[in-house]
Amino acid sequence: MTQSPLIIIGGATATGKSGLAVSLAQKIGAEIINADSMQLYRGMDIGTAKLTLEERWGVRHHLLDLVDVNHDVNVSWFQEVARAKIDELRGSRTPVIVVGGTGLYIKAILDEMNFPDTDPVVRAQLELQAVEMGGDVLHARLAELDPVAAIAIPKENVRRVIRALEVIEITGSPYTANLPREGSHRYPKAIQIGLELDRELLDPRIDARVEKMWDLGLVEEVRDLIGNGLLDGKTARRAIGYAQVISMAEGLITDVEAKEETKLATRQYARRQETWFKRDERIHWIAPASPEVLLERALTHL
Repeated sequence: MTQSPLIIIGGATATGKSGLAVSLAQKIGAEIINADSMQLYRGMDIGTAKLTLEERWGVRHHLLDLVDVNHDVNVSWFQEVARAKIDELRGSRTPVIVVGGTGLYIKAILDEMNFPDTDPVVRAQLELQAVEMGGDVLHARLAELDPVAAIAIPKENVRRVIRALEVIEITGSPYTANLPREGSHRYPKAIQIGLELDRELLDPRIDARVEKMWDLGLVEEVRDLIGNGLLDGKTARRAIGYAQVISMAEGLITDVEAKEETKLATRQYARRQETWFKRDERIHWIAPASPEVLLERALTHL
């Protein structure tokens, strides 16, 4: 029996991935699986540009709103959940579209990756160093030991920096040594599509998206989430936009500064996404255009 198509849509933030995924899903009768690490959290809607029910146009979406903001998730958990849903849908002959900008999560779906168990002693030592010396020092150490991992992991995400250093300490090899080996692909016939946009065009789109988030009520959303335990978790509170609004709520920066820092952090994140995805030669790159043209270009690769 011929398996249903598995299509991956990746790329930097604000390039139009979600809209293309919905259009393509309507065209081929597919269902969508989220691969954005922050859209997994309930209530994190505006700041993650999560599509509203109306914007999904009746297309079923999976792996959205799975966990509360006071809980932390990891890549191995996502890998298990996402693969189970993909296999379930394809087993019923339903085409699947995976969409998101979290490159490591997409890698975890497609490729065989090893995730060593945590070592409490090593983890405790690194956490203590992060407190005493600061996250920047740990990120600099990661850049020396595994430059590729340092590009993918922002220094602000101290938890992931610590995890990468922990894996290096436990295995004696770079964190990225756990990334796919030749012939280790879980879904070798998956079709990968990447959206890329010149920076002089992408940066204004990012700035406009951040302005829209503020207009839609991001500040109020974050304040509500703080009441629901946002500050109790380690992952969700570091999301771009949310971290800046938290700083504003704590009186550390102004509203204007929070907005500008969110724009800057998002542009920097987009650069890291581009660097990550460009390493994968399996991706077919297309330039964003009008929705109709973009859909037509995507269909040529199916």
